[in-house]
Amino acid sequence: MAYSSDERQRGYIPPQNDQERLVMRRAQDLCRIAENRGVARYSGFLSDREQSLAKAAMNQAGCTWAAFEGGYPAAERKLLCLEPAGASGEPPICCVLIRCAGAGSDAPAHKDYLGSVLGLGLERECVGDILPDPDAPGTAYAFVLERVAPLICDELASVGRWTARAERFEGQLPVQPAQRESKTATVSSLRADAVLAAMLRCSRGQAEALVRGGRLEINHVPVTSAHAAVYEGDVFTVRGMGRFKLEALGGKSRKDRLFIQYFQY
Repeated sequence: MAYSSDERQRGYIPPQNDQERLVMRRAQDLCRIAENRGVARYSGFLSDREQSLAKAAMNQAGCTWAAFEGGYPAAERKLLCLEPAGASGEPPICCVLIRCAGAGSDAPAHKDYLGSVLGLGLERECVGDILPDPDAPGTAYAFVLERVAPLICDELASVGRWTARAERFEGQLPVQPAQRESKTATVSSLRADAVLAAMLRCSRGQAEALVRGGRLEINHVPVTSAHAAVYEGDVFTVRGMGRFKLEALGGKSRKDRLFIQYFQY
């Protein structure tokens, strides 16, 4: 029997620490300012977990006119956009084109671009998605806050070991996020260790050791129990081994195992 989404979707996870509570307070403060003054207000770039917290904060505040924008339709990191009725505004997002000289098959990776941009002294909230162009090695498109774009264009001189230059990009984005290959597997149960073992293609004991060693986060929240239940849509982050998303749950195999569908970021 297949599980319906309603049966196996994870509910809202409350803030787990002071930093997450601060995300919610800041979102509510922005909402109050926007509503009381009748002006548009925007946050910095938020991770998917921070977006979830911001949505909860908006629900608590009774705000029904909040939206999220990341600069292009498939963006993962997004701004909380608060534009009350009658207020005009434009999300302060700028696309910066980064080109590296002499890059070939060993072109910079996403982490190289991100590290170099943050190395200019910027906070993580200033930088959204960065899309390396697979058809143009050494080229990437970075979505950043408008206020930091001049700094990046003026100061970015290298990415890793490559000489680089940056400039504003105003045209149509020629690159889309890489298509992720979905994979299927069967698991004995929807427990953290069972699903993690299937994703990593390792033994259940090895997966349990990773969990107990504090290396697993689900939806950016640390998980220390191998018995923890998992749900459709959960994002698994395994320190040093990658990030995975549990896309869908299926029915049962002839051996009474559960089908899952997932992909690696």
